[in-house]
Formats: sequence, C-alpha cells, structure tokens
Amino acid sequence: MLHQAGPRKVEFIESFRFQACPILLVADPAPNRALLSSYFSSPWLEAPLARFLACKACSAAASPSHPPPIPSSPLPLPLPLHELPRISFCDANLPSSHRRDKLGPIHSSRGKIADSLAMASRRDLLHEEERALVPPHVRERLTSAIPATDVTKVCLRLRHLVQECIPCEMEEARVTTPHSKIITKQVLQAAKEAGGESHKSCVVYSLLVNQRWFRREAVAELWDAGLHNLRAEACGVIAKALIESEDDTHYLLHVVLLRRYSFIVDGRPTTPVNVIEKAVDLHSVRVIGSSGYQKCIDYLWRGWLVQDENDAAVFVDYKNKDNPNFFVHMDPDRMRAPRYQNAAQLLFSLIYLALYTAAINSVNAGGGFDGAEVALYIFTLGFICDELLKFYKAGYQILGFWNAFNGLLYSFITVSFIFKIIGLMHDLDSGHRKTYTQLSYNLLAFIAPMFWSRLMLYLDSFRFFGAMLVVLKVMMKESMIFFALLVIIILGFLQAFIGLDITENNLVDDVPFIVESMLKAIMQSPEFDGFESFAHPWGVILYYCFTFVVMIILLNILIALYNSAYEDIYENADDEFLALFAQKTMQFVRAPDENVYIAPLNLIEIIVSALTEWWLPKHAYETLNDWIMAFLYSPLLVVAAYLETKTAHKIRQNRARGEEDEDVVHEWEQLAHEVDFEAEGWIKTCDSVRPNVEDDAAVLEVRKLRSEVEELKTMITKLVEERQT
Repeated sequence: MLHQAGPRKVEFIESFRFQACPILLVADPAPNRALLSSYFSSPWLEAPLARFLACKACSAAASPSHPPPIPSSPLPLPLPLHELPRISFCDANLPSSHRRDKLGPIHSSRGKIADSLAMASRRDLLHEEERALVPPHVRERLTSAIPATDVTKVCLRLRHLVQECIPCEMEEARVTTPHSKIITKQVLQAAKEAGGESHKSCVVYSLLVNQRWFRREAVAELWDAGLHNLRAEACGVIAKALIESEDDTHYLLHVVLLRRYSFIVDGRPTTPVNVIEKAVDLHSVRVIGSSGYQKCIDYLWRGWLVQDENDAAVFVDYKNKDNPNFFVHMDPDRMRAPRYQNAAQLLFSLIYLALYTAAINSVNAGGGFDGAEVALYIFTLGFICDELLKFYKAGYQILGFWNAFNGLLYSFITVSFIFKIIGLMHDLDSGHRKTYTQLSYNLLAFIAPMFWSRLMLYLDSFRFFGAMLVVLKVMMKESMIFFALLVIIILGFLQAFIGLDITENNLVDDVPFIVESMLKAIMQSPEFDGFESFAHPWGVILYYCFTFVVMIILLNILIALYNSAYEDIYENADDEFLALFAQKTMQFVRAPDENVYIAPLNLIEIIVSALTEWWLPKHAYETLNDWIMAFLYSPLLVVAAYLETKTAHKIRQNRARGEEDEDVVHEWEQLAHEVDFEAEGWIKTCDSVRPNVEDDAAVLEVRKLRSEVEELKTMITKLVEERQT
C-alpha cells in the first residue's frame, strides 16, 4: 500500500467517476479525511466527495472489487476549490489506465488541477444530462454484471457443447428423460465450466440465450427445424439441471437468477435482463418449472426479495420478514409486494363491478348522475390513466389480450359517458335527452358480460382459473387460422352473391339479406327458403356450397384446433400454470413505481404530483406520499401486517430447526426425527432392493457378463501358464 509522504502530500492511486465528477481516492484515507475535505471542496464536488469519504470502506481494508455503500448525507467541507494548496503527485504509482498518456500531464499547480477537474466535470455533466433523458425504468437496466463480450463467449462455448452433444435428430425423450444418456453428468459439468471460475454465474443465462438462438434458427432453417428445436430443448434441460443442483440458495437467487447480464448483438450489448425475466420472455416452461426458479418467484411474490431503493435493478432481502413486531409491517412500501398488489387489484375490481351493478340497476329517467355512476366513471378514468401510463413506460411490447379487452371495455364506458353528457345538454323535457340517456344505459347494459369476464384477469393466480386461462389463450391463438380462412371464404361468396344480385335487376338491394343469411349459416342455422327465388338456380346452389364449406369443413377444423390446443396444454398443465404465475409476478416487479398507487388511486397520485412535486423537496415529497399511501391502504396494511407477523413467527421457528424460511412441517415430517433408519438397519434393506434407474437392465447384464468373461480369461491364462511350467 502507498504511504502518506507528508502532511501536505497525498498520492493519487485511482480516479473514480461518480455523480458527474472525478473522485480522488487516497491510500489509507481514514486519517486524512479532514485533510481531503479541505483540499477538494467545491460546490459541484463536495457532496459526492463527502459521501464517498464517509463510507465504511474508506478504511485500509477496502478493495476496489467490493465497493462500499455510499451514505446519503454529505459531510460539511470548509474550503472552496480556489484555496486548494499545492499537492505533489507520484505519477510512477498511477495505474496504466490513469497515466499521463491517458489523462494528460498532471501538474502540481492548483490552478491547472482545478481547470482539469472542471473540464472533466463539464464532460460528465453533459453525459449525465444525456442519461437523464432516458426514462428511469430504462436507465436502471444499462449495466451488466459481467461484460457483455465475456457473456457472449460463454454463450458460444455452450452453443458448441450442445451442438456436439446433439449432432443429429433423435427422439425428444432421449434428451428430456431423467438420467438421460445424452445429457449426462459429464455434460452438466462441462456446462458449468463454460464460464470458468469468474463467469460461472452467467451460465444459466447463456443457456437461455442459446435456447432463443436455436428457436430462431429452427424458423430460419425449416429443413433442420426438428434438430434445432431439440437443441433448444436440451438447453432448457441443462439449465434446469444446473439450477436444481445449486446448493447455495443465496448465490442461486441473488447471483444466478436475479443478476442482470447482456450479450453482444450487432456490435452492441443488449439490454441487460436476468434469468427470471429471460425465461418468462422465452416461455421456457422447463426452466420455469425448476425448484430453484419457483423458490425465487415465491420470494418475489411474497415480497421477501425486494428491489433496492437506490437501484431498482438490484434485489435485496427484505430485512424485516422475521420481525414479529406488528407495526414494523405497517409500512406502505409493503404494497410493492406482488401478492398485495394483486389482492388490492382484485378488491378494486370487485368494487368496480358492484358500482356497475348499482348503476345499471338504478336507471335515472331524467338523465342525471347518481353516486354509483359518478364513482363508476371515476374508477374508469383511473383505469384508463393506468393503461396509458403502462403503454408510455413499456411501449407496445406490453400490449396483450387483456390490454385490448380492457381498452374495448373502457371505450364503451367512455362513449356511454359522452352520450350521457350530450343528453344533459338538452332540456329536461326534450326527446333528444331521453334518447341519448337511453342510448347511454343501453351501452352500459351491453357490456355486462365484459365486466364479469374482467374478473378473470385477477383470478389467474389461482391454479384452477390460471390453467383455464392458459387454455383459452392458446385456443384464441389457434382460432386465428380458422378466422383467416373464414374471412377469405366469406369475401369470395359475398362477391358472388352481390354479382348475382346485380345481374338479376342491375341493383344492389339485397345486401342486408345476403349478409344476414351468411351469418346464420356460420352460426349453424342456415335459411334456404330465401334463395329459392334469388337468381334461380345459381343462388341456392351457391348458398348450399357456402353452407357446406363453413359448417362441414371450417367448423370441424376449428374443433380440431381447439382439441389439439387443449390436449397440448393439459399434458403440461402444471408447468404452464407456473409460467403464467411467473409472468404475472414479473408484471408487478419489472417496472415498479416509486409510489404504488393502484388504479383508481392513481388519480390521487396525479393530483398530489401536480400540486406538490414541482416545489416540495424530494425528501418531503416522499414523506408526503408515504403518509397518503399509509392512509389509503390502512385496511389492507392491517391485514398484511397481521399475516406477516404470523409468518415471522413461523420463519423464526424454521430457522431454529435449521430449515428454510418458507418450510412447512407436513404430517409425515412430524415424527420423522423419532425414527433412526440407520440404527434399525432399514437403510441397508432399502439399498439392497433399490432398483438401478440410471442404467438399463440389458446394460447391467452386459456389464456382468463382461466381468465374468474377464474372470474366465484370467482363469484360462493361469491354467495355460501352469501347464507350460
């Protein structure tokens, strides 16, 4: 370690860029803290420098590879920069990245040092200004735990390994079966070594990257699609095996699954994501169904793994999960836990449905608003703002079936509200007012099935509803083939019918009749009587053909598609539900709000933000939001605190037994400690009858025969030698 040369001399050993300014770190800074405070004080330097010097790791034991946490409050620094005394720097001790050829000549003159620092500060301020233009939810993901180049190398090593292990097409069961002869223990060990000792944490992530590569290759090279899909499945098998073989839970959760990595594409690193996100995006149900992955999802769902307040890309353990104090858990920040957000959303949806029921069952003939209608439209405004905010934050990638469903529902309610307002603009006795009011209520009544179906969005965390939603989702995707064929056929026959209509009387006057008859045929209720006199005999023949194609061919294709989708999902129903649950959990975790105002409470956030955020200090604004959320969520927080207090007692009991925090004592475990299988000799008995599931019976017989042949050869050799002697 470098030593201090004198009371007015320090040695420059490393330069750090921190909060848009360079920071000078000195060897053994603890005794020189006051000295450095007087050296490097300036309006733009004092706060970051003081925070850095106030770190616990400013002791001699600090190492660059383990940076210390930065305190939030700066120390007071007395002297401005123009009073900076002369400082001697020992350039011979500088790292190669900070020598004169990199930084330029280092002068002892305090004026030139100040100019150099100011120039660096301006460059960094410009850089920070550019970064500030990026939304926070994007900026938080700009760093990878391991350099993207190194991760890409690991990906390529694993790609070569999988290609060598699966050189040709084979049955998928040979790869996916337990104790596979393809994915052996040696293959798993080689996969672990692909990252070496320093980069082994990104192996699972790299396997998911390869899974994506092989799937894309299967689409690009259809002649080898079976081989590439099999290799993609092998990547999932290896990744699942590596996750389940990891014994260190903390390392698995925080480093393997939740640390963010990126790789190089087109010369640039991709957006860093973690394994949890990558598996959800790829719908890798095999990886999602692994025990370690589900443990991580369970911790995220419970709120035992929370995002760091200073960096939402980093997950830390919830420190109070074993605290039995009731009031500790009465924290509005606990509403960030996905299970509490889901419960709140379900509660607000039930209230929303109750308001709709009250509004539709209490029609105001005069066209005025009652309390239920006002609350209904306020709730709708909050939900619309929430959908727009999601779209603004995450872009079009977040759009899905439920977004389209909710958008259609809110559009109907908005149009109903507009009709109600138009009606109120007319006189009370006006017929227009009655017409628009009736139209408004008709629209509200029309969307009642959509209101009830909307509950399914918040019930998918239950296994029964979740599995059915997965089936419905796949069925809707499969039905796209049917509807594409149906549209083409309808357009063709519609043009034919219109052509016959024009030929008959040079007028297009039967279009409503034609469209209605075609729709009835699609609904399996055709009417042939009307076509007896329609361009006879061509009209009725054409209608018979249309009915046959739709009812016999297309509808049976739709039934076959639905049946295939149902069988495919229910063969793997458990993993599909786990994948849906993981996706739901990540929706809450991926783009967290600084203040959790669940719609329609987000309207309160908008009002508070508009009135106070622009002039209140940040700390005061955060305190204000905490108090508001504590008041709004107080009923839910009481229930949450009660549940977490009970859970804290269970966690302490589990830790006293040396078990995992979430462990549950089942019936078969209650008296297991009173049985000693080894002393009773029961273990030997079980070992003697335990079948060998790793090797086939034929292989075992061949091995036994080989050993016997070797013994026979040895005996014959001995007999020959004895006879010769």
